[in-house]
Amino acid sequence: MTGKVAQRIRNLEMSGIRKMFDLASSNSVNLGLGEPDFQPPSHVVEALVDAVRCGHNKYAATLGIMELRDAFAKQIRGYRNGDVAAENIMVTVGASQGLMAINQTFVEGGDEVLVPNPGFVIYGPQARLSGGRAVGYSLTHENGFVPDIDELQSLITPKTKMMVMNTPGNPTGATMNREQIKAVVEIAEDKDIIIVADEVYDAITYDGGHNSFLQHSDNVIYVNSFSKTYAMTGWRLGCLATKKEYIDQLMKVHYYTVACPPTPLQKAAVVALTGPQDYVETMRKEYAKRRDYIVGRINDIEGFDCLKPGGAFYAFPKFDHDIEDVELSMRLAKEGLICTPGSAFGSMGRGHLRFAYSASLDNIARGMDILERVCKEIPLRK
Repeated sequence: MTGKVAQRIRNLEMSGIRKMFDLASSNSVNLGLGEPDFQPPSHVVEALVDAVRCGHNKYAATLGIMELRDAFAKQIRGYRNGDVAAENIMVTVGASQGLMAINQTFVEGGDEVLVPNPGFVIYGPQARLSGGRAVGYSLTHENGFVPDIDELQSLITPKTKMMVMNTPGNPTGATMNREQIKAVVEIAEDKDIIIVADEVYDAITYDGGHNSFLQHSDNVIYVNSFSKTYAMTGWRLGCLATKKEYIDQLMKVHYYTVACPPTPLQKAAVVALTGPQDYVETMRKEYAKRRDYIVGRINDIEGFDCLKPGGAFYAFPKFDHDIEDVELSMRLAKEGLICTPGSAFGSMGRGHLRFAYSASLDNIARGMDILERVCKEIPLRK
């Protein structure tokens, strides 16, 4: 029966994140899935209920309702010195659908897309599903998990159409500073390459404000989501921001894929953006406490080395034990700790584990106890 399935689909493997998630039992400590343990703000939930009751249950404009596009434009104007309007915004069904729309709009047979390695698991498959070729650029522990500019330049060919940048990063939690962003922008502008800036964790930074690619270039497609900032992962709502001529083309793919984002969710998202933001800050401060705790616990284990992430809610330590990351994560799962092997995010992730500290401190502590106990039984590499 699989012979009827398109070859490009048969060639795809399921994400390593999902594979580990499927191993979780009801008693497991799950530090494998990057999902906030918070609920959406209560006033946003109430706004959703009100929207449904008030009859906002019909189709909306393909690009999204104007009040949400305008609210999102106002939120990110600080990145562009006010130079963002509703016409530059497309509301998406989560950031993932927005990223797929970008690939479908700009990538065709033979095009190359530079993607981070290790990086979020959908970048490469989406480029390939769109007829392109994903080319990984290295993010290494030694370089703080930020792009090496010389390597990035060396990977560019006449076929390079786009480069995907992710700050704060998943799985590493690394953030790029202004100078690093400017260096990438200079390369992209010199070679006329589109920058896809995945900045869904922009509200979760710990050591200063967020640095956005929007601040430095017009040739950027900025991607964001309500999932992490407002703990609305299951609502599947996001936004793209870019030049109007790109929006006009992206809208075609958007229409033939989803018709429009869900109307009542958009109404509630307006309230999320325009209402009080103290909830977001409360979450960020809690994540900061968890970050400090988990990094300290990991670094206390012999053979582990964990950089302190500047954003998001992931720790990505490397380890020197005589075991592969997949095998170690499977062994931990059997002992009740779910994490993700670094190689699930690309070949450069081998020898690492990803822990999502979007769980309670008590659960993180239980998970670290399991990690410490299991790793004491595994010898270090000679």
